[in-house]
Parts: sequence; structure tokens; C-alpha cells
Amino acid sequence: MAISTQRASAPLLSLESAPRWKYDVFLSFRGVDTRKGFVSHLYHELCKFQGITTFLDDRELEEGTSIPLELPSAIKESHIAIVVLSPNYASSKWCLNELTTILQCMEARNSVLPVFYETDPSDVGNQRGSFAKAFAEHEEKFITTEDKKKVVQWKADLKRLSKISGWHSKQYKSESELIEKIVNSVWRKVQTAFTVSDSSQKLVGINSGLEQLSSLLALDANDVRFIGITGMGGIGKTTLAKLVYDRIFHHFEVYCFLANIRDRTLVSLQQQLLFPILKEKIEKVRDQQLGMIYTEKCLRNKKVLLVLDNVDQINQLQVLAGKEDWFGSGSRIIITTRNERLLVQHGITLCHGVKLLNDYEALALFSQNAFKKDLPEEGFLELSKYFINHAGGLPLALEHLGSALFKRGLDAWNSAQYNLKKIPNPTIFDTLKISYDGLEEMEKRIFLDVACFHKGKHTQRVIEILDNSFDISSRILIDALIEKSLLTSEKCFLYDTSVKYSGIGMHDLIQEMAWRIVGNESKEPGLRSRLWLPSNIFHVFMTHTGTRAIEGIVLQLPEIEEVHWNCEAFSNMSGLRFLEFDNLIVSSNPKFLPCSLRIMNWSLYPSKSLPPSFHPRFLTELRMRYSKLVRLWDGKENFPNLKYIDLSFSQKLISTPDFTGLRNLEKLFLMCCTNLVEVHPSIAILKRLKVLELCHCKSIKSLPNELEMDSLELLDLMECSKVKRIPEFSKQMKNLSQVSLGGTAIEKLPSTIGHLVSLTHLGINNCRNLLDIPIEICNLKSLKRLWVRGSSKIEKLPGKMEFLEELDLGGNAIREPLVDMKNLKRLHACGSIGKPRDEWGLLRLFGIRKSHEPCWGLVLSSLNHMRCLVDLELCYGDFGEGDIPHDIGSLSSLVRLDLNGNNFVTLPTSIKCLSQLEYLCLKDCERLEQLPDLPSNSMLYVTVDGCTFLKRLSDPSKLSSRFANIYDFTFSSLNCITLVEDEDWMNTIYSRIVKFAAKVLSLSLSLSLSLSLP
Repeated sequence: MAISTQRASAPLLSLESAPRWKYDVFLSFRGVDTRKGFVSHLYHELCKFQGITTFLDDRELEEGTSIPLELPSAIKESHIAIVVLSPNYASSKWCLNELTTILQCMEARNSVLPVFYETDPSDVGNQRGSFAKAFAEHEEKFITTEDKKKVVQWKADLKRLSKISGWHSKQYKSESELIEKIVNSVWRKVQTAFTVSDSSQKLVGINSGLEQLSSLLALDANDVRFIGITGMGGIGKTTLAKLVYDRIFHHFEVYCFLANIRDRTLVSLQQQLLFPILKEKIEKVRDQQLGMIYTEKCLRNKKVLLVLDNVDQINQLQVLAGKEDWFGSGSRIIITTRNERLLVQHGITLCHGVKLLNDYEALALFSQNAFKKDLPEEGFLELSKYFINHAGGLPLALEHLGSALFKRGLDAWNSAQYNLKKIPNPTIFDTLKISYDGLEEMEKRIFLDVACFHKGKHTQRVIEILDNSFDISSRILIDALIEKSLLTSEKCFLYDTSVKYSGIGMHDLIQEMAWRIVGNESKEPGLRSRLWLPSNIFHVFMTHTGTRAIEGIVLQLPEIEEVHWNCEAFSNMSGLRFLEFDNLIVSSNPKFLPCSLRIMNWSLYPSKSLPPSFHPRFLTELRMRYSKLVRLWDGKENFPNLKYIDLSFSQKLISTPDFTGLRNLEKLFLMCCTNLVEVHPSIAILKRLKVLELCHCKSIKSLPNELEMDSLELLDLMECSKVKRIPEFSKQMKNLSQVSLGGTAIEKLPSTIGHLVSLTHLGINNCRNLLDIPIEICNLKSLKRLWVRGSSKIEKLPGKMEFLEELDLGGNAIREPLVDMKNLKRLHACGSIGKPRDEWGLLRLFGIRKSHEPCWGLVLSSLNHMRCLVDLELCYGDFGEGDIPHDIGSLSSLVRLDLNGNNFVTLPTSIKCLSQLEYLCLKDCERLEQLPDLPSNSMLYVTVDGCTFLKRLSDPSKLSSRFANIYDFTFSSLNCITLVEDEDWMNTIYSRIVKFAAKVLSLSLSLSLSLSLP
């Protein structure tokens, strides 16, 4: 009869420490029956062959000790009890008393294993046969009440024992077979205890991984599951898998941990997996194909736990764990790998990515290795933080760095700190380099480029650079490096802002590994493939030791620095494809640049033009901001691969080159080239140009008569203040979506603007000579944004513009009301601060008309036609009493209402109906005397700063109720002098201050208590 096992569940994977037992097994038996036979052989197998610590009465007790006193202690200190129930077992009062103690100590934790040796469980439980005879003798001898109670207890104990699943010797062909079954089952049970108790004690940060794996494993389910564990080298994948394996293996018929698969042959792995089943027949597994056949044949009806550790090739999965139907119900296959793509290829969807340790966990792990305790010793905390920061939460690094510093003094620690980045730890380096060694050649080149030049950059920008640098499509290779845990995709912040972007990252230690790989190419920097350290770059240029081995140079200095190079080192760099100099002023003009260059980004370029010998047919990007260029080159040049030119802020540039030979140019940036007088007419026929950026080129006077740029998407002429005429647009320009003409001297827009069917944004703000907007613009259904602010001569908008969503007005002479703008979401119509109110002003926009000429009795049209408005800005528009439409409350989508700087005394009561309003701005409305009831929205910000005549709120008690949550409602009333005289308002303020203080104090106390907990 096979030993029964409980169903596994989530708690099996918790990190609660297993108890430490003095003995793994306590053997209970009747000596005269089995001591010299069965028990002797069983004891021998347990102790000698499996290393299971077993208590046997005549071998473990010291001479002269009292057996009755020692036995209970031995039982309590044992993990498992094996009770051998032989025919004469019940004749021994010693054995029966021993059994009572065993059941009391172990039955509740399912640690009692009965062996029915030459007996039947029913005879044991019902006291028949030899058991009946033994109890008859006991009952005859036991006369006292106490003795009789003991007999009853013994019978009950045997009854309970007979119902526990164990082994029945009569069901086995031989005694050796029975012993083998017992030993294997005991081994499963005790190995879990001592493996877990030994290993989990020192593990840090493992709990969350165990919890997630417990959920993925779902050991109660009967399906076959493949579960992946992924992460970079040294992050603890194998540790986690081994811990899980040790916790659950005893719940499976077949269990196998195949360690470090990448270093072994597949046939040897198949043999290891199948040996427990095939034994001497394992020689039949001579090749992979036979191994696959035997694996499926031997395991398809068995519950299997298989761990495949460090998988790095798809064929390893195909050969060792091909399909789910190779394994029996309830089987679990766990795969650890650095390459999550392998899991996808094998159809594995259940995956756990191991995370780096947080700062607290890292400190604990480092301290365990450096100090053999959980916290650093006094005087070592700051140094410890330095090493922890260097390790970046990687367990392997924390362990090795900590171990290397164990029992060392401060001088040694300081020395190690100094050498940390100069001399990498060989174990860490070798472990991480395994991932690099497994890459394809192009993957290696891309990885090294990212590590040396592009870490932290915008993902799309990195892809563009790599595509152009290697003339490939790098997206799939970047994805592969992310899947192989060498790169990461992470959210980064633009410098000094809160703007996020998707960037390419990597762990610092992986980057250092890449740097070391490049450094190992040669001791001489000029013979290395990539240069990024200023010291190495300076050395190469000062000693003229550049060679064809150099593929890329990036020098980004924190501040502008002048160097005295003659740039002769470039003459030998025939393999240079990527060059980037930033904040570098070179004293002499370069006479030579490598024609192998594909990308050149050289800000502050010192020459008036590129060298005459520079003919880079493969050049794709040319970025030379803040250069001293007067012109790029003379005459025509053929650059068939050039896609990107940026000469912005080159204030000496006076002309652009002939673009005829740049047929693949996609982006041209010439921002703030203030002396640029003309753009070569050939620009107009660049069929692939997508971006033409000429803003703030204040000297440009003319442009080509017509643009035939089929691919153009953005045209920016903003603040080109001498441009009086813009080109006509050909019918082929169907991709142009943004046109910015603000601040130009144009007098009209060409009617051919109607050809721009993709136009979404038109900026004609501050075009003070522009008289009107052509009617053709009304046919542009894609137009969403129109900026007209400051174009003072425009008197009206054209006809229907029902597709418009954003309109920016103000500072113009528009006399017509806004109609047919049902989709308008944002209207900004601010006037000029301090400018006197004209006869109509902004009021005309809403259909306002005079009722009496001498006075301003105004009747406003309905706002129902603007129900989509989200943002309405009418600040400093000289709106007076009654000028704000009374049905403003009908704007059901309005979120922001800005009425700053106007002259009304009251506001329409319908404002309380603005159910989506979050911002109400009434700053500097100096004549405002009273606020109406405000919307009852959950979040609302109101400012009445500078409303010096504001006397009261419509109902302070209603406003006070808005202060229920200090985070939901903000009311700012700086310099509202008159409001202070409102007693109800002041009472509201005082009462809320008390409540706020109570809430803040309560929150502070709660935080203090929680932070002080251990």
C-alpha cells in the first residue's frame, strides 16, 4: 500500500522556517520479531545509503540511561515515526506505550508511517489473531482501574493506526522491494524539511516570488503546466526554482532537477531524467530521438515535477519537454531562462519575471555576506551603501561583493571602493557575459553600441540611430535583447521635467560588462571598436593613434571645453561609422573626415564648410547645431542615403546647398539660423521630405513659388518675419498636417491651402499683415486647431468650420459671431491686459448686440451650440455685468473656465450646473462682488485672488460643506480685502482650519506609528 500524500497548496511555498529535528526517523518495532532481520535491513538502508538520521533504541541511547525517560524525548525530536507492526508487537507493553506517545506527538502532523509486517491492518485494528491473544494476557494481568484504562487506550491507538495508510508486506514480492518503497517515501518527506530549513534561512526578498509562483503552479489543479522563470544572470532564478522544487517534489511520482542545462549534452540530460524508471536499461537512450520516445512512453502516465535550469536554446525544450501530453495529470514543468523568447516559442504563457532586490533587501543580503548579520557594523553603513548602489539590487553581486569584504578593515573597504569600477569582480563578469556569448554577431554589435552610446535614450531614437548606423531594421533585434534580459524598456523622464518617455535601459553591471568587453579588445584605445571615455578619446586625438578598428566615438562633455587638436587622427579611422561631439570646441578646422561615416552629430563644428574630400555616400544623419558653417558645400553633392540634416542655431549660415543630390532627405532642421537668406529652390521637389523646420530664420525673404513635396508632414515658418509670401501647395501634398506661419509678414494665404486634405493644425497667430482666411479652409475636414491670436487685421472667420476642435483668438478685429462650431472643445479668446475696450471687442464672438447705442444693454445668444467645450478662456476680455451668457450652465462638458481680469459684478447662477467643472479662475475680477452657488463636483479649484470688491459668497454654509475633504476642494482668495468683513465667511474659515489641523495631526501620528514599527 503506497503512502498517502496531502494535496499541495499555496502555503507550501511560504518562507516559514521548517523545524530542525534531531532525528529524521524514529523506528518503533518489536525486537524479538524484526530486530535482526527486517528492521536491521531497513535501518541500514535509511542510514547508510540515504543519510537519513534514524533513532534505534539499542544504537542511539547511551549506556546507563533510563530508556523510559529517554524515549519520549527522542520521539518528540524526530520528524517521522515508522511503526513496524509485527505479529508480536502488541505483546510488548513497552511498544504499546511507545505507540501512545508517538500518536500524541506526530499524528496531527501526518508523520506516522505504519508498516504491517506479516500482519493484516484489520487484525491490528480489531485486535484479532495474535493481537487478540496479546490483549487477553494484558487484561488478565491488569487488575487496577488505571491499568484497565491503559488497555482501552492501547486498543484505541491500534485502531487509529490501522486506518493510516502505510505499507502491507504481503503486497510486495520481496522484502527488498518493500524496503525500497519505504526508503523512497521517507526520503521525499524528510528531504523537504532539511533542504528547506537549511536553504531558506539565508534567502532575502524571496517571498514575493514564492507567492507568484504558488499562484502559477496551482498544485491543486490536475492539468499539466509549464511555468517559466525569467530574468538576467545572477538575479536568483535558479535559487528560486530550487527552493520551490525542494518544497514540493515529494508530491510527485517522478521528480528531477536538471541543473545548468546549457553546459551538458541533451542525451545525458535525458538519461538523468529517465534513470529512476529505466535503471539498467538506460543504455537504450543512445540519442536524442530515442530519448524523446522513452520520455513520452515512461512519463505520460506519471505525475512529474521537472525543472529545466538555465535553458538557452529552443531545442533543449523540444527534446526534454516537448509537449504537455508527454506527462501525466498534475505534472509541473519549471523552466529557468534568461531568454523569455524561448518560452513564447514553446507556447508557454505562465511566466514569472524575477525582480531585483529593493534597497532594504539589498542591505540585508549584503550585510549577511559582509558581516554575517542583517545590518552593517558601526562605521560601515555609508561604505555599504556605495557597494549596494553599485550592485543595483542584483543578488549575485551583493553576495560576492559582501563576501569579499568579510572580516576586512576600513582601509581594505576604501581600497575596494576605489577599484570597484576599474577591476570588475570576475565571477560577476563571467556570469553576465554568458548572455553576451550566446548572441548572434549583429546582436553583439547592437548591444555594445547601446551600452557604450545609447543607454537611457528614447527607444524610437535609438532604433533610428541603429537602423542608419548598420543599414538594418533593428526593432526586432532590440526586442530580442530585451527578451534575453540584456536590455530593458523603461519609463524615463526628460531632463528637469516630469515628462515621461519610453527609453532603452540596462542594468549598470551589464553595462560595465559591455564596457569591459570593449576594453579587453586592446590596451591601446585606438585599437578598440568604441570610444566613449573622455580620457581615451583625448589620448587618441592628442597622439594621432586612430585606426580602422574604431567604429564609434561619443564625447559628451558636461560643459563647453576647448581642445587643441588638429584632428589628424581622423585620417586613419576608415571604419568610423558613428561620431558624436557635444560641448567640444576644436581650435583647428578638420581637414579630413572619414567617408565611412553614417551618422555625424558634431555641435559647435569649427569650420565654415565640410572638408572638400568628404564624400560619405553612406551618410544618413548630419547634425551640426551651433556650428560655424557658412555653407555645407559648394555646388552639387550626391548623398543618396542622407535622411536627416540639422544645422539649427548655426548663425553664420547664409545659404543652403543644392538639394538635387539628396533625393532621400526626410527631415531638414534650420531653426534660428538668423543669417540664412535663402533656401535653394531645389528644396521644393524633395519628394520624401517630411519635416521642414525654418522657424526664427529672420533673414529669409523668399521661398520657392510652389511646393511639390508629396511626403511633407510639417512646415514651420514661425517668426520668419521677412517672409511676405508663402508658396503655393500642389495637389500632391496630401500628407501635410501641420503648418505654422505665426509671426510672418504674409498678407494672404494661397487658395491652394485647400489641397492640404490632411491638415490638422494651422497657426497664423501674430500675422499682423494678414487680411483674411480663404474660404477653401472650410473644406478641410481634418482641421482641428486654428490659431489666429494677434492677427489684428483679420475681421472674420470664413464659413462653416464644424470640424474645428480648438480655436485661439484675441487681439484681432473679428466682428462676426462664432457659429457652426458644434465640435469645438477649446476656445481661447483672451484680450490684452490694459487695452481699452472697443465698441464690440470679444463680445461679438458670442453674437452680442447692442440694445441701446448710448449704453451697453446686451443680449447674448445661446451657448447650446458649443456643448462640446471642455476649456473656455475669456480672460482680460473686458466683459462687463451681464456679458457672460446666462445659459453658460448648458456647457455640460466644461472642465476649465477662465474669466480672469474681467469687469462683471456677478456671475450667472447657472454656473452651478457645470457638472464636470474642475477649474474656475476669477483672478483680478476687481468689480466682482458676489459668487453664486458653485458646482457640487468632487474635485474643484477656485481662485478669486485680487477680487478686491468681493463682499460675500451666496451661501457660506454651502461652501463650507465643500471642505469635507481637504484634498478635493481648493479655494484661493488672496487680497480679497472686502471678503474679510463677511463674518459668516470668516467663521467658515476658522472652523475648517480646526478640522484640517485635526486631520493632518491624525495623519502625522498614523505615519509616525507605522514608520516606527519593526
